[in-house]
Amino acid sequence: MIFIYNCYGGTHSSSLCSAIHLGKLPLDRIPSKDEILNTDYFDALTKKDRGRIIYRGDDKWGNSIYSVSRGSSKIVIPALKSLINIFKKDFNMTEDIVFINASPTVTFPMTIGGFVSRALNIPYIGRPLLIIGVKQGYFNMVELVRTNLESKGFSL
Repeated sequence: MIFIYNCYGGTHSSSLCSAIHLGKLPLDRIPSKDEILNTDYFDALTKKDRGRIIYRGDDKWGNSIYSVSRGSSKIVIPALKSLINIFKKDFNMTEDIVFINASPTVTFPMTIGGFVSRALNIPYIGRPLLIIGVKQGYFNMVELVRTNLESKGFSL
């Protein structure tokens, strides 16, 4: 099975959810500032990375984990789903692919912090806001990952 986490920028909520899924971040506590900032790709992607599917690793069940930045596009994920359906029908692809929208876990401070850090390129102001926002919404991210895994028969 393949899991693809997606969000606006691909660098905050989807990075964190991917890391939670892969066991790189804790389930039972809010990660430290350093753990958050050291998460792969956290606050590191730019507008040029939109649409790029990034491999994050394989989970303990052998599933491949990816993330993608979709920007404000409402067609990226439906287009990918359509492409997958073509592969399944015409090329006998049997792998299940699960798209998980991480955007509902984004808090207001994450939105502001991400904009200031990435769009305005002022990370020394944006990152502290991001950290506050991540700490506010972290258990929502854990729950999103847990719920999606359980719906496919896996347990964190």
